[in-house]
Amino acid sequence: MKNSLPRALKSAAVLLLAVSAASLSAQDWAKTRLEASPRHREYVPLKHGDRTVQALVVYPEVKGKATVVVLIHEIFGLSDWAKEMADELAGQGFIVVAPDLLSGYGPNGGGSSAFASQDDTVKAVSGLNPDGVLADLDAAADYGKKLPAANGKIAVAGFCWGGSKSFAFATHRKDLSAAFVFYGTGPADVSTITAPVYGFYAGNDARVGATIPATTEAMKAAGKFYEPVTYDGAGHGFMRAGEDPTNTVPGNKTAREQAFARLVKELKALKAAPSAANGSSHPTVAHTKAVACHDASTSTAIM
Repeated sequence: MKNSLPRALKSAAVLLLAVSAASLSAQDWAKTRLEASPRHREYVPLKHGDRTVQALVVYPEVKGKATVVVLIHEIFGLSDWAKEMADELAGQGFIVVAPDLLSGYGPNGGGSSAFASQDDTVKAVSGLNPDGVLADLDAAADYGKKLPAANGKIAVAGFCWGGSKSFAFATHRKDLSAAFVFYGTGPADVSTITAPVYGFYAGNDARVGATIPATTEAMKAAGKFYEPVTYDGAGHGFMRAGEDPTNTVPGNKTAREQAFARLVKELKALKAAPSAANGSSHPTVAHTKAVACHDASTSTAIM
């Protein structure tokens, strides 16, 4: 499956990134929430080969062992929002490992926080070697799986650029219990996927939305489980924008609340990863939409 998008959609994507980057310049609200959290968090160096990746690890306050979620940040790096999102997921009972995939690539060998501007961060993330990213994610998953507090189940959740990488990781990693893709595009070859894939998409995101039908067809043809849900009235990046106090789009907040509830529900229902083939011999593809809570004049998209 190769995606060829019209020039207008590509231009729209550039504008979306520009707007998102501007909103990221003030994430004090996310930093404040993170600092107020009672949950234990630590930064851990994950070593593989001759590379060391710094990862934020957040633990839930639970009595028993917990599922591990590898969180893949947006194209904006391991931002304050990405860290706050990791903490929020931990608050729902999961161990979250969020690697900074820019570790060592910043000025003076730093990571995401070392870049002088958001534009520099975007350029650096865009230039990451795909195989290197998979290796970093393997290191994060391996670390999480071996934690004494882990129950053996591993899921991956990625946002924006990280959403596409979450989908790609599902083609690579065979012990995943699930992959959660937030407004990310699908890979060209889905034949090696063994875990169920859950998609979270924005109704007002034509760039990514245009790729969903082909991804759905490819997953169906390969006999894989894929459940895409499009949230009407929301824009690309709604998981961040929907909780930003300066957000002026009601659809973002509604989508954020519904998508987070769905994510937590599916994570709590996870089963152990299949040892070889897909868990179901008759995978299904759900065609659903979120309950709309916005201007009725907005067109409804059902993927």
